[in-house]
Amino acid sequence: MITYKSISRMGSRSVNEDCVGMHRKGQEYGFFLADGLGGHGKGEVASKTAVEQAILRFEEGGFGEETLKKIFLTGQDAIMEKQRELGCPRAMKTTMTALLIGNSRIRFGHVGDSRIYYFRNGKLMGRTMDHSVPQMLAAAGEIREEEIRHHPDRNRLLRVMGVEWDRPAFQLAEEIERNGKQAFLLCSDGFWELVTEKEMTALLKRSRTVEQWLDAMEALVIKNGEGTNMDNYSAVAVWT
Repeated sequence: MITYKSISRMGSRSVNEDCVGMHRKGQEYGFFLADGLGGHGKGEVASKTAVEQAILRFEEGGFGEETLKKIFLTGQDAIMEKQRELGCPRAMKTTMTALLIGNSRIRFGHVGDSRIYYFRNGKLMGRTMDHSVPQMLAAAGEIREEEIRHHPDRNRLLRVMGVEWDRPAFQLAEEIERNGKQAFLLCSDGFWELVTEKEMTALLKRSRTVEQWLDAMEALVIKNGEGTNMDNYSAVAVWT
């Protein structure tokens, strides 16, 4: 059985450039989250376009590696076409995350610094690696992993949708078995910067439902963001 809940909030900003989406095809599920970049409403268009394309591709193809690849490739093409239509090259960009759950297997992928966290039996098993300057510095051992959240270059992204790709910029995770007591969290940087992995895990262990888990994490985000110029923040929590 799959249960889920999603949120998408403006924070302190005047426009919400995040977008979340979900689609069910028989017993298969697709969950999507994008964080737009570009300002002046352009990021909002980019993230919405990416999620709309993801839903269309999932409805067409269902669970599978080819579907997951097409979600990113056709989303990229659609955003680039919108840039040409509106005459705003490079001003309309977005991150993207996609989680596909089949009858017995799970696939996910991402581009940018929106994250997918994977938990099993109440333990954090891993997360996607940001395509950002601080993540690169952490990988090189120049900063600690926990320093990514408040690094001065945290918003410098190395890969996004909405710029010309000389090769695919998205990254696909290894397919995993669906075996019960698994939890996933898709979230934009406005969410994960204000709640730590340790807190996510502790709240997961204390929660009886996916709604309780996401509500508890959002309460922490709001508390930790109080008095700051909070970014848009969005999340999709999934239990299977």
